[in-house]
Amino acid sequence: METENLKELVIKALEDIKAKDISVLDVKDRTSVTDYMVIASGTSNRHVKSIADNVIAEVKANGGRPLGSEGGSASDWILVDLGDIVVHVMLPSAREFYDLERFWRDSPVAESMSHHM
Repeated sequence: METENLKELVIKALEDIKAKDISVLDVKDRTSVTDYMVIASGTSNRHVKSIADNVIAEVKANGGRPLGSEGGSASDWILVDLGDIVVHVMLPSAREFYDLERFWRDSPVAESMSHHM
């Protein structure tokens, strides 16, 4: 599945389960691990799990193959690895504490990557 199509599918899957504060970060120039990080909040541990489960189900239903997920039903943070996209579903308190948006926005571009631009 094309990365842009996958990104749209992920956003729709998040919106369908009423995820809050969806943020899409383009990290292509900052890491070789993934192209996009999508961060969203859930209102409870159960909501966080439902959101992550829906992302996985939608990707599978559309022929995608999630590489895995970390975190469980009692988690305040579940990570879903889709290869070109990594989805972080978090409780607002965990999201504020870890502040991934600021980390990735402020992180320096790797020196070896900057020469290829």
